[in-house]
Amino acid sequence: MEFKEQLHEYSQWREDIIQAIEMYNEWRKRYGLSDVQSNDTILNILNGLGNDRITLAFAAEFSRGKTELINSLFFAESGVRLLPSSPGRTTMCPTELFYDKEGSYIRLLNIETRKEDTSLIEYKQNPKHWTQIDLDCDSPQQMQEAFQQLIAVKKVPKKVADELGLWNEREAAELGMLDAEEVEIPCWRHALISFPHDLLKEGLCILDTPGLNALGTEPELTLNMLPSAQAIIFVLAADTGVTKSDLDMWRSHIAVARGSGKQGLAVVMNKIDSMWDDLSGESGYEASIKSQIHKSAEILGIDEKLFFPVSAKQALLAKIKADADLLEKSRLKGLETYLSNDILSQRRVILKETVSRSIGFLVKESLSLTETKFKNSLMQLEEFKKIDFENADMTGKLMAETRDRQNSYLANVEHFQASRRVFGVQAKMLVDSLAIERIDEIIRNTRQDMSKSLTTYGMKQNIRKLFDDLRDLLQDAVDTTNETRRLVKAIHKKFRDEYGFKEIEPHLFSIKQYQFELEQIFEEGELFRSSAKTTMTEQSVVVKKLYSSIIYKAREVLKVAHMDAGTWANTVLSPLLHQIKDHKKQIESRLQMLRKISGSKESVADSIAGLEAELGPIKQRHKELRMIIREMQLDLGDEQKEALKPSATVK
Repeated sequence: MEFKEQLHEYSQWREDIIQAIEMYNEWRKRYGLSDVQSNDTILNILNGLGNDRITLAFAAEFSRGKTELINSLFFAESGVRLLPSSPGRTTMCPTELFYDKEGSYIRLLNIETRKEDTSLIEYKQNPKHWTQIDLDCDSPQQMQEAFQQLIAVKKVPKKVADELGLWNEREAAELGMLDAEEVEIPCWRHALISFPHDLLKEGLCILDTPGLNALGTEPELTLNMLPSAQAIIFVLAADTGVTKSDLDMWRSHIAVARGSGKQGLAVVMNKIDSMWDDLSGESGYEASIKSQIHKSAEILGIDEKLFFPVSAKQALLAKIKADADLLEKSRLKGLETYLSNDILSQRRVILKETVSRSIGFLVKESLSLTETKFKNSLMQLEEFKKIDFENADMTGKLMAETRDRQNSYLANVEHFQASRRVFGVQAKMLVDSLAIERIDEIIRNTRQDMSKSLTTYGMKQNIRKLFDDLRDLLQDAVDTTNETRRLVKAIHKKFRDEYGFKEIEPHLFSIKQYQFELEQIFEEGELFRSSAKTTMTEQSVVVKKLYSSIIYKAREVLKVAHMDAGTWANTVLSPLLHQIKDHKKQIESRLQMLRKISGSKESVADSIAGLEAELGPIKQRHKELRMIIREMQLDLGDEQKEALKPSATVK
């Protein structure tokens, strides 16, 4: 199956998951289990799924045929070379291609914005900073002409290039340009392209990163955008293999972005057609390709299975001319199969894990409450069938026992409310410990200190202090979290022991993942900073950009921690509250029935029939939930898997 078909299938699968979650949300509302916090949690995951994109990042040094590869993979049906692809330097600024229902356009961010401290993410949130060119999607020629902006350059004084972090003394010396008065630089810092291509509509997003210089001077690409891509396709030229600049890019940016696991990574050995030799023939051609892949895999330190020999030029021509033989000769199918089978499959797994992590605890609660409600109703029915209601003493005794149970319940509800108030105070301490105002104060102080630092060493010390302060903040939150968790468990235990409530393992908040993410940001930043010494001169403008990226990313991690803590504090006692409400209804219903049937055989029969009739809707509720959860494809653990079967109690 081609990548296009696989992406469509994935997109349909995602829509089915969204529909199942929407059904679950309606189910909770229908049966009185919905509340503001759980509703917000479900809406957040729905919003995330609705905005889900499959991002493929293409990275290569200049003249490796990267843009031609993108054209051949995705845009050949336009009948033209849609993205600028010609010998020499092509794409000059990082470019994102996606679908935006608001319209078709190119948005270009001026290169001079590099002087500002504002991050790319912040710029993306405000279109007014961008130069916009509207696209006519019915005219490939107009689109081609508009895309020429991606390769636009201009000459500026060397001093200006230096201020922008685009002047490299070592590189200039190698090119004999030290005495140059003017330097050629890109006109644009970043490009956003939206148009209604079928693949982009299905959620594909393409990130085209141009050369080592762009990656070395835009830390956000290496620290934010490349790591967030589902796959990075690193492109080499078959006729040159791994050059020094290829290796610099690999070590400093690609390997860093993928981490030690190297998941979601492919190396394309492009331009294999250049290795053809009429004298060597087919066998010599194959041997040359295998030899180049073997040597390159050794240099990069990765498995040869991750290499895909391709001729992007032949593939594009073959697709435009519908030449099946030439397409096979281009070997593009191997790469397309990898993207379809491996990358999309990985994304499915990640998405399922995200859904389970986000709302799995709500689903477990729903299952448990439904099972418990049925079990309690069944027990009451069986009990009433065995009681001799003609015996007035026995009926009176049952009434007295039920009233005692009601009084005990009311007394313990008061205790629960008191515990809940204590929990509220403790939870507020947790949420406040991660308050964005505290985080911003730490960041503001660091920025002020950094602005006074004229050396890289000084800025490095400031960023270390920032992370130490943020670590301390998280550690305070850890201590508060542990105390809050103990309180939640104690409240659950009391109602389990005193009322026999089915124990629903409370969804406990954890700081660990945020601590891990914070440490990763710091480590990635340090790797980038140290690599700057070899890939470029360590200009202060780039180092400032690096630290601005680190600060922004760290703030986002802690912002999420604060939001998650608030959501958890508001929802963690909801399962217990629902059980308490059901318990109250059960006692009140029992008292009402006992009053009604006291001394009346007809009322006994009617009440038993009523109890039997109540089991039907509960069974229907459980059946609906089982069906919805199967559609959601959640992995809820062995105990919950059993609950999804037509059980012995609910059948």
